[in-house]
Amino acid sequence: MPMGVVLRRAPGVTPWAKYAWKAIAVLPGAAEARWLLLRHEAGVSDFHAATLPLELHGADAEAYLHGLSTSPPCVYVVLRDSEMTPHPLEVTLVTASPYEAQDYADSSEEIVEKVPMPDGLIAWVRDFAQKHYHAERFKKRRRDKTDIGATEDGIGDARIVQLADVYRSPALTKKERLQ
Repeated sequence: MPMGVVLRRAPGVTPWAKYAWKAIAVLPGAAEARWLLLRHEAGVSDFHAATLPLELHGADAEAYLHGLSTSPPCVYVVLRDSEMTPHPLEVTLVTASPYEAQDYADSSEEIVEKVPMPDGLIAWVRDFAQKHYHAERFKKRRRDKTDIGATEDGIGDARIVQLADVYRSPALTKKERLQ
């Protein structure tokens, strides 16, 4: 589904940042747009920054259900600082998976913004997730019956004959000392 991303530019509160940027909304089914000014009031501007596809994958159904269980359910917008374009941010991705958003947040190169989902988008994601979610059966792990303490495989150096100190280094032979 095409998803428009609305970014808000507000005056910065410190002398080091001229503007503060924040993703404030998504527009499901939006037409293509690149930094279209939607509103300007008292120094605060809202831009339809980009339209990207929101793709849902059946393997991520559990993540979508987890994201829908939060209050309010959110979609995540991944932004990246842009030095190559005239605009300060590049909208990289829109995702409904909190797990995927966490992966991007861990890299510290992207900015991940949490934006509330509109009602129609909540229903669309919920229907998809319920259709594709399959609970994984619990499998109890069983221990192997092998007694691992029965032999001393791999301990110490095989060239040392005595058992007293198997971890010491072997003494040089007479032939090795002469070389």
